[in-house]
Amino acid sequence: MIRVEGLRKIYGKMEALKGISLEIEQGSIFGFVGPNGAGKTTTMKILATLMVPTEGKAYIDGVDVTKHPKKVRSLMGYMPDFFGVYERIKVTEYLDFYASCYGISRGKRRSIIADLLELTDLNFKADAYVDSLSRGMKQRLCLARSLVHDPKVLLLDEPASGLDPRARVEMRELLRELKNMGKSIIISSHILPELAELCTEVGIIEGGELVAVGSMDSITAQLQQERLIQVKVQDNISAARAMMEENPWVAAVNETADGVLQVRFSGNPEEQQKLLRALVLAELPVLSFAESSNSLEDLFMQITKGAAR
Repeated sequence: MIRVEGLRKIYGKMEALKGISLEIEQGSIFGFVGPNGAGKTTTMKILATLMVPTEGKAYIDGVDVTKHPKKVRSLMGYMPDFFGVYERIKVTEYLDFYASCYGISRGKRRSIIADLLELTDLNFKADAYVDSLSRGMKQRLCLARSLVHDPKVLLLDEPASGLDPRARVEMRELLRELKNMGKSIIISSHILPELAELCTEVGIIEGGELVAVGSMDSITAQLQQERLIQVKVQDNISAARAMMEENPWVAAVNETADGVLQVRFSGNPEEQQKLLRALVLAELPVLSFAESSNSLEDLFMQITKGAAR
């Protein structure tokens, strides 16, 4: 559905995109994650036909975004990170105006607008002025605007930016509904946990380079070079700690305030079993021995060079 091949974009002496390539299947939600300035918005603008790449190709449903921009615009809906709204008109007037821009007849516009207001849960605000809406409602209205021509693809640049927790949950549920309707969606964000449960695939971009692509599980597997093991012993904590520090797969052992030993371990599961067996054979009373996953924030910091610096 969406294919990017060797995409580069140069502004003067700055290379914003450094030959990124990716492929997104139909009906999926792809999370485009990276720090501010990493190249997310530049990529989205190229896909939205608002910017021409320096090199490379991009296709939406097989259509070249550079050669056939008008056709691409009929296939996709774009919601920018900073959207403009005409505040002194009513919600229905706002959607009617954009539907007319796509050449939709007046007779069809009424039913389309009604469906979009129901989808985005804005029925009760149909006759309200846009400037009276909360930020979350304006976000949903702009999403409705991008759907007036029933596009196959949605490009959403930071759609949850500035929303309160309830509005974020509502936005996620709305995006799941759109996925169930068969839409292919790209969402950009600088917050990895925001996309973890929503996206079928995630791409992490840093400094204009795509540094990891895949499902959350596969990316987690790529990044977790060290495991964190939580060990609890009944007594002889110092002996258990000293014994584990001698293990060649143990990078460090830290003791928490409640007496849990946190072990940074780089070995495989078989080596973990050997470590546990050694503690038991040494007659150290092990109460618990379990692997703890790194947080998503830790994984993101691990892979992004800028954060690492």
